[in-house]
Amino acid sequence: MSQDLPHSLSAQDCLVAVMIAVSASDENIRTAELVKIQVALNNLPVFADYDIDRLQVMSQTVFDLFEQEDGLAALFGLVREGLDERLYETAYALACDVAAADGSLAEPELRLLEEIRYELNIDRLHAAGIERGARARHMV
Repeated sequence: MSQDLPHSLSAQDCLVAVMIAVSASDENIRTAELVKIQVALNNLPVFADYDIDRLQVMSQTVFDLFEQEDGLAALFGLVREGLDERLYETAYALACDVAAADGSLAEPELRLLEEIRYELNIDRLHAAGIERGARARHMV
């Protein structure tokens, strides 16, 4: 199986993988989360030259990794390898937006966000600001 996984991902692939991982973390990918991912892909400058057809490939990659015992560690390895450190906070912000998109945060989503903070070494104060922004953007 591991030989089927990509050896390296583009920065955009890594950001997409993180968003998909957060959406899939509670084993219930909601429409609001998919819409949030699509809006990010269509509107954010970091995705300006991203091939939208890669979304399906990245989704399958994340799903395949989640089926493996050390899949989450492998995902973070790919993300750290393919994502420039300057985009770590961007990845966390996108993850928070996807998690907040449906108006509720399930325990698996919260645990994955915590893991992303740890794995990408997001400063706690910066993380709090990012989380507050996501919460504010998704208030009803």
